[in-house]
Amino acid sequence: MLWGMDHPADHGHGHEHAGPADDAALTRTAISATLHCLTGCAIGEVSGLALATALGWGDVASMATSIALAFLFGYALTTSLLVRSGLTVRQAFPLALASDTFSILTMEVVDTLIILVVPGAMAAGLGDALFWGSLAFALFVAFWAAVPVNRWLIARGRGHAVIHQHHHA
Repeated sequence: MLWGMDHPADHGHGHEHAGPADDAALTRTAISATLHCLTGCAIGEVSGLALATALGWGDVASMATSIALAFLFGYALTTSLLVRSGLTVRQAFPLALASDTFSILTMEVVDTLIILVVPGAMAAGLGDALFWGSLAFALFVAFWAAVPVNRWLIARGRGHAVIHQHHHA
């Protein structure tokens, strides 16, 4: 898990100092960070799309709700982890914003575009395999789109690297 792994930082030089072993560790850390973000995004996406579908909302309201809840749950998950490590909510929330925003944004853009282009996905009901299948596929692709984003951020001491620094404080 991200919290127990060291990350190679760029030490302010603006580029990565990584050999093959460091590259592998950096990639594992980025995957772990992305899985963490995916958890919050998936909870928000599923909740938002399920709520909007059950209430018969249109596409725009459905997407807006699922995106808003993805950010909300993503930030809440990170904030709660930081609070459990000893920070106050006032200290933790800005760190959650700094660590998760680009990852969640990447996932939400990719996820939303996939859901919109899969024929019938927006019209599918909660009991339809198309609803769950297209959502699972969209989250899978969004995860792999966000891994390089998180890898790039962590290599520069940003993103989830910020959370890692505070976890050990």
